[in-house]
Amino acid sequence: MEEPRMHGIFTDADTGRLTYALSLSDSCLTVQRVSSPPSQTPAPEHLDLRDCLGSRAHRGEREDRDAYYLCVYFYPYRRRWMAWGPVRQRDERRFRLVLNSDDNNDDEQEEEDEEEDAKLREAERWARAIRNRPGNTRGVLFSEVRRACGVMVLVNPQSGRGQAMAQYNGHVQRMLTEADIPHTLVITERQNHARDLVRSTDLSQWDALIILSGDGLLFEVVNGLMERPDWEKAIQTPLGILPGGSGNALAASVHHYTRASPVWGEDLLTSCGFLLCKGLVSGLDLISVQLSSGARLFSFLSLAWGFVADVDIESETFRQIGALRFILGTLVRLASLRIYQGKLAYLPAGETDSVSSTGENLLNDHLMAPFGQPVPQNWTLVEEREFVLVLAMFQSHLSEDLMAAPGARADDGIIHLFYLTAGVSRATLLRLFRAMQSGTHLDCGCAHLVYVRAQAIRLEPLSADGVLTVDGERVHYGPVQAQVHRAAARIIC
Repeated sequence: MEEPRMHGIFTDADTGRLTYALSLSDSCLTVQRVSSPPSQTPAPEHLDLRDCLGSRAHRGEREDRDAYYLCVYFYPYRRRWMAWGPVRQRDERRFRLVLNSDDNNDDEQEEEDEEEDAKLREAERWARAIRNRPGNTRGVLFSEVRRACGVMVLVNPQSGRGQAMAQYNGHVQRMLTEADIPHTLVITERQNHARDLVRSTDLSQWDALIILSGDGLLFEVVNGLMERPDWEKAIQTPLGILPGGSGNALAASVHHYTRASPVWGEDLLTSCGFLLCKGLVSGLDLISVQLSSGARLFSFLSLAWGFVADVDIESETFRQIGALRFILGTLVRLASLRIYQGKLAYLPAGETDSVSSTGENLLNDHLMAPFGQPVPQNWTLVEEREFVLVLAMFQSHLSEDLMAAPGARADDGIIHLFYLTAGVSRATLLRLFRAMQSGTHLDCGCAHLVYVRAQAIRLEPLSADGVLTVDGERVHYGPVQAQVHRAAARIIC
């Protein structure tokens, strides 16, 4: 049993008629209601500080100005009807401070001021102790990296079904305030607005860049950072993701890495908001993508050709229905399944030492040969054939409800490569995508589906028409190759 660090007497915030004894240890806040007679005293309540987002002390207002309050904000896991498992739900606890002092001794203004100061100091001492409890998690906490600068919150008001601003006003703003994280809201006005902004802004004034949107806005931010003259320092700016789009693949991946039950919609936003305020600053793999046009992009999520890319781009016309656009797009594409001719090669994982995030490695894609030259001898060549899809995953989720690579991690230094060859039936393909909702598609025993772990890949489409996407964004169609750079960026997760 942990030894409490603090004890105090409080009353309920609403009436002041119920008395509580509070004890604070390194792991929990214990709330014991004090009743008379003692036989009617209920069991103490132990509130896990791992679920605590923040705390603050404040003085009452108007007729309540002589009272001082302690507010503590918890987001514990709780069971809810129709949910697959426990989900985080907000639980605000408010207590009114009681001091052992003579409340009638107010003849002198000086004594009254001293008493008020003592109440304020005591309430703030509790709030500070709860916020700054000793950490017991391996890694660097975001709270340890933060300064007094605050964070920039980038919101695309058009993403998803256009609900990002409602999500900010209804949830995000409150959670950042409860966690005592100052922030500045930036609403993007056009495509590549965020890319241009982060390419030129003074990053020293921000502790982190937070994206409330789909994955496309983070793609802009990452590539904007990498286009700066000081990109080596800029790309180390912690990045945060909050789901506000249709796919929300990285947000779903970040939640998945906590090993919690799957959640969607508002529950996913709450989970990612909690992780943002409480989480660790972890490494994030960046994948250098070379296009035959000569362009070089940086990806954090996926590279797709064939069925997946077709659905992603063609379903844009159904954007107003949100995540359901992908289901509808899948059914439309199944009705007229396309086959693509191409070549594929990859460097298996483990063939070389894992690439670390150094400036030299990021500037030099040393695992890949130039276009027009054969791939290195230690690469594996896939015989030229017809493909239904080629999908390179760098995170666990392809969308909010599709777990394409359940074993992936944000900084594992692995390209999780899937390809599906021609000959697969429409019924089997539909069954694979349904199994992907739970990440069990590799257990279906489909002979046409191949999965390998790689460090670099080269794809050469031979079909004249087709779509290539990087992080869900359409790019120049033609030969493409990519190499992973392990933990080159940082994400709060």
